Amino acid sequence: MAFRQKSEDGKPVRYRASDHTFAICAYGDSEYLPELITSLLEQTVRSRIIISTSTPSDYIFGIADRAKIPVYVNSGEPGIARDWNMAIHHAGTSLVTIAHQDDTYHMRYAEAMLDAMNSCTRPLIYFTNYNELRDGVAVESNSLLQIKRLLLFPLRNRRFSSYKIVKRASLAFGSSICCPSVTLNMDNLTSPVFRDGFRSNLDWEAWERLSKLDGDFYYNSHILMSHRIHQASETSALIRDKTRDKEDLAMLEKFWPDPIAHFIYMLYRIGQKSNRV
Repeated sequence: MAFRQKSEDGKPVRYRASDHTFAICAYGDSEYLPELITSLLEQTVRSRIIISTSTPSDYIFGIADRAKIPVYVNSGEPGIARDWNMAIHHAGTSLVTIAHQDDTYHMRYAEAMLDAMNSCTRPLIYFTNYNELRDGVAVESNSLLQIKRLLLFPLRNRRFSSYKIVKRASLAFGSSICCPSVTLNMDNLTSPVFRDGFRSNLDWEAWERLSKLDGDFYYNSHILMSHRIHQASETSALIRDKTRDKEDLAMLEKFWPDPIAHFIYMLYRIGQKSNRV
């Protein structure tokens, strides 16, 4: 993408709010969807907002109509990977944030993301620190959040954000990147970003592939979104039916020899308790 304007400090700007879409993936009739939409409408920089769904309903259309947000109904067989890829397709912009219907975003998320994307030579993904919402209360720290922040610590240094060994090290011990905090730069990525074969860890699998590419993983260590933990969430459901266990081991084996992967897996299972409510 060509440079189109300059910022106040004279640096070239490639990306503006018009280049970014919050693509909401809506499933069923979530009571939390209006709260998410409110957080997106209150951004200091106004990006495009859409809803992409495989489960259209009067509830979703009603909320979208009141907020004046377009709704796109996915075609074909539903599935998490397909739904996320369809959301990217419907967005049609260079920058796409797949917003999960249960979560919320700090009002400066989009503003900080655009600043970051414009500061990198070849940005692949931008992502932020986050907290958890449990029974409506923000939890700033627990054992799982502390471990993830430790794994991502080297990426706080901008000089390392494009080093493949650092990008891969941040993912080698677990799924350290919070998926709804991620903005994809589709100018530097190929579609489809997400692949079938994983349900719980399709995001971790995607970041593992992207970590092999030339370009930046830009990590903003400020908490700029909140991830809701509740019984009805997809993550909690996948943990209960043991899907997460098998996929965690499969992912660890992408980074480590089998004996080491199994050892890390046993430690990693302990962290799942932090996702239980």
